[in-house]
Amino acid sequence: MTAATAPRRRLTEGRAVPVATMVLAILVIWYACTIWLNARWQLQVFDRAGQADWTLWQFVAGTFAQDRPVLPAPHQVLVELWNSVAMQDVTSRRSLVYHAWITLSATLLGFVMGTLLGIALAVLIVHNRAVDRSLMPWLIASQTIPILAIAPMIVVVLASIGLTGLVPKSLISTYLSFFPVVVGMVKGFRSPDALQLDLMRTYHSSRGQVFGKLRWPSAMPYLFTSMKVGVAASLVGAIVGELPTGAAGGLGSRLLAGSYYGQTTQIWAALFMAAALSATLIFVIGIVERIVLRRMGVRP
Repeated sequence: MTAATAPRRRLTEGRAVPVATMVLAILVIWYACTIWLNARWQLQVFDRAGQADWTLWQFVAGTFAQDRPVLPAPHQVLVELWNSVAMQDVTSRRSLVYHAWITLSATLLGFVMGTLLGIALAVLIVHNRAVDRSLMPWLIASQTIPILAIAPMIVVVLASIGLTGLVPKSLISTYLSFFPVVVGMVKGFRSPDALQLDLMRTYHSSRGQVFGKLRWPSAMPYLFTSMKVGVAASLVGAIVGELPTGAAGGLGSRLLAGSYYGQTTQIWAALFMAAALSATLIFVIGIVERIVLRRMGVRP
């Protein structure tokens, strides 16, 4: 293999080409859907202007440049992101960074509480058969309740006792994030096989020693996998918690304001910001996972 062909081979054998191909396909489909969904309004614009001799290029360009499109074009979303992130002061209510920080605060608090609650429940379920049989079905049933149905109830009830702002949103995030941690940690705590448990018994290990020396290290890969799912769910919970009362700040309030005033570009920019926030949190957890597992000698 020559020095010139080596980079090309690494590029084709890696993830760059498949990812780039998928992104390109999504962009092509998105632009095609933009033309289709915005076509009706653009034809009305030509009719009102008395412009009967429009060209195909003018028609396509018009669907890509509407102020309130049904579906904004990708470049319109990027422009809105640039204007609301780079061109605004971070303390301004027009800044997506300002709203993202409010949502992130509730997300992290709810995620921490959900993770701790999930680990505690998993420990109880693994070490107590009665808790396993009585509690686990209720935990599963709790996830069948639509979050959009209980979020307003939580916000209103807590507001009646003076708890507003960060706490209600964090509790909604906790509700969504604890379940993946419970399921993952129960699976992780039960992952040691019978031979490993029998070996610990031959050493006359106590239940605490079995937990600390065997079950907990074995559950580490499951914990971080569950946390990646939980942090994304926690972000969704924080955004949903901002919708019922039209919170003064946050990505949820940004989405709500965009829907009220028909600013679809603003809605899509807030969605992209939420997706970037979620991806960043998952990436950070992945880095922590590699560091922790490497130090513990656990293979991911």
